[in-house]
Amino acid sequence: MNIHSFLADGDQQSNKYHFSLNIIHKAQERRKNDGDASTLGDSYLRSCALRLAQQGNYTEAIALLSQLISRHPHNAVNYNNRGLIYFQSGETQKALSDYNTALKLNPYLASAYNNRANYYAACGELAAALVDYDQAIDFNPRHVRAWINRGITWRDLGQYEEAIENFEVALLFGQLEGHIWAERGRTYHLWGDWNCAIADYRRALTQLPSSETTRDVTGSRLRLQIENWLNDLLFPGRPIW
Repeated sequence: MNIHSFLADGDQQSNKYHFSLNIIHKAQERRKNDGDASTLGDSYLRSCALRLAQQGNYTEAIALLSQLISRHPHNAVNYNNRGLIYFQSGETQKALSDYNTALKLNPYLASAYNNRANYYAACGELAAALVDYDQAIDFNPRHVRAWINRGITWRDLGQYEEAIENFEVALLFGQLEGHIWAERGRTYHLWGDWNCAIADYRRALTQLPSSETTRDVTGSRLRLQIENWLNDLLFPGRPIW
C-alpha cells in the first residue's frame, strides 16, 4: 500500500482554544448549578475532548467522550467521535465497534461511514472501504474527505483514472486543496505522468503548512512526504545518506 493519510471526520475539530484537564474539571464544576448545563456542558466537553485528542492526550479525550455517551447513550455523533479517537490511539477494534454503534443509531451519518471506511482501508480491506466511502458520498455528495479517501483507495487498487476523477470532483468544493493536489500528484507520479505530478506537488506545497508554523500534524506530515516525492522526481540519482 502506498504511503498516505486517510482524512477522518470529527465533530468541532476546528476549535482554536487550548485546554487542559484542570480547566475542564473546573468548568464542569461551574456548570453543575447552571440551568442550561446539559446543552452547554455537552458542547464544551465535546470540543475539549477533540482538542485533547489533537494534542495526543487520547486517554483523557476518550474519558470525556465516554462521559458524554453515558449522558446520551443514543447520540451517534459521540460514538463516532470516540471511535475516531480510539482509531488514532491504535485501539482499532474499539474504533470499529463505536463506528458500528454510531451507524446503528444513525444509518445516515456520512462521517461515520467515512471513518469506518478508513478503518477498512488501513486493514487492507479495500473493497469494504469503497462500499463505505460510496455510502458517505451518497448521503452527503459534498463530503470532500470521502471523495479524497475514495480516490486514494482506487489508487491503491491501481485504478489511477478512477482515482484522478475522484480528486478532480473533490477540488470542485474549494476545500482541502493542498491535500487533494498532493494525492492527485502522487497518483500521477505512480501512473508515470511525472510532469503533472511535479506540478501538483508544487501546488500542494503552496497550501500545506510547515511543521514550524502549525499544529496541523497531518498537514505537516503530508508536506514532508511531498518534499520526498518531489525530490525523487527532480533528483532521481541523488545519494541516500
